[in-house]
Amino acid sequence: MKHTISILLENRFGAFDRVANLFSGKGFNLHSITIGETEIKDVMRMTIVTSGDEQIVDQVLKQLNRLIDTLKVVDLSEHERTERELALITVNYQKGNLQELKNICDIFRGKIVDINNKSLMLEITGPPAKINAAVNVLMPFGIKEMARTGTVALKRGEQLNISKPDIEPV
Repeated sequence: MKHTISILLENRFGAFDRVANLFSGKGFNLHSITIGETEIKDVMRMTIVTSGDEQIVDQVLKQLNRLIDTLKVVDLSEHERTERELALITVNYQKGNLQELKNICDIFRGKIVDINNKSLMLEITGPPAKINAAVNVLMPFGIKEMARTGTVALKRGEQLNISKPDIEPV
């Protein structure tokens, strides 16, 4: 089963490496990993999508909590959450199928962000399942290249709060 794990960690040299090394050193499978700033100065949010049975995920959570720069670790799979991903997808196109590609883009609420005489690039954002569906629909056109950001997620309703007197909002 896939698990989405949210980690708040101090923005210090080596913090990302320690988390990545934990996964590689223990042989845990990573589906995606994203990291970025939060509303709190010098605190980063890392979102990891991994898979495994409950015992493996419990072990991952315990080891993440032990890392020196970790402030908070939450398995969002146990909560209502909002997940998003961004994909840039370049597909082959010809004049005969341009309108069909535009219609597909509209269906997935995407944008055409680049076009030349042989290909066009779509930007699609949404839950991972929506991105997967768009990829499946675009496959027959010939996907030339694709880049996906990986999942970012937040717990719905009450957000993950940390209170440290020395951490100020950005």
